[in-house]
Amino acid sequence: MNSSNSALRARNLHFSFGDAPALVGVDLDLEWGKVTAIAGPNGAGKSTLIEILAGVRKAARGTVDRKDDVALVVQRVTTPDALPLTVQDVVTMGTWGDRSGRAPKIGAAERKARVAEALARVQLTDHASSPFNALSGGQRQRALLAQGIARRARIFLLDEPAAGLDLESRQRTRAMLAAEAARGAAVACVSHDEESIEAADCIVRLISGRRVS
Repeated sequence: MNSSNSALRARNLHFSFGDAPALVGVDLDLEWGKVTAIAGPNGAGKSTLIEILAGVRKAARGTVDRKDDVALVVQRVTTPDALPLTVQDVVTMGTWGDRSGRAPKIGAAERKARVAEALARVQLTDHASSPFNALSGGQRQRALLAQGIARRARIFLLDEPAAGLDLESRQRTRAMLAAEAARGAAVACVSHDEESIEAADCIVRLISGRRVS
């Protein structure tokens, strides 16, 4: 791969759960403007890899070089009923601070504009005032994608975005991820959905923690 175009570069990643290896010497490059599918059977290490790429889990060995801020979209997410958050609240959280330290703080008007744009891009404008926990699984993932868009993240990592979704929702999610890549973002998603895998620009296949393609 052309490392000069890499948004994220991982080398020689190793991770184990106790004595059970989850990743063994995995190398990976995510490129700007492309969708990468991370595929493989259950237990292959896909979710572990995406968590390490996002920085929420630390590799036992190896390195990850991220060129920009990362938005991680997990498969299932809920909020406590005692903490009622609307969809707009969740998306607005993406504007609270730039974790990369590259961008200045933004004002109220800019924050409002970013949230409105992000909601429109994931087709959730009509659900802005809806409780986050009242959304379907696909809508929640789209809200978290919007959170990353509002934050101006340029690397999107998704864990099973098609899981549990009907055909229309899978197609909508796939189109949205392709649109973000077309805008120049680097997108990677763990997937078992064959249509999503075949539609990706790049495919990374894992078996028993090792990259096989």
